[in-house]
Amino acid sequence: MKVTRNGIDTFRGPGDWFTGTVFIDAVADAPPLGAIAVHFAPGARTAWHTHPHGQTIWVTEGIGLCQREGGSIEIIHPGDRVFFEPNENHWHGAAPNRMMTHIAIALADDSGSPVTWGRHVSDEEYGEAPDVTA
Repeated sequence: MKVTRNGIDTFRGPGDWFTGTVFIDAVADAPPLGAIAVHFAPGARTAWHTHPHGQTIWVTEGIGLCQREGGSIEIIHPGDRVFFEPNENHWHGAAPNRMMTHIAIALADDSGSPVTWGRHVSDEEYGEAPDVTA
């Protein structure tokens, strides 16, 4: 057994990767596996992106949204798990009126990269989300 004390500070999600206010906490760093807790303020979301080996997100609190390219926007709740296929272009984030936290788990490729970032999700794309209060 190995206990690793948390010595990594929470950091702000980079503007190149996110729209809105996002904070990230490290969960696991055991290359090639990485896991982070991502805390999204209402309306915050990732940019479009892909993962070479896919990605699993597990919602721990709040209400979120996710979408794969060409698919409909899905509402996600605590306990929900979403798997994005390898190289599937997608985004995820908080509902417009709710915070959301999820654990994101992905494997890095041979170059050490777990993700390829794309363009930001536009307000118009995000605005197509279903009503989460219904």
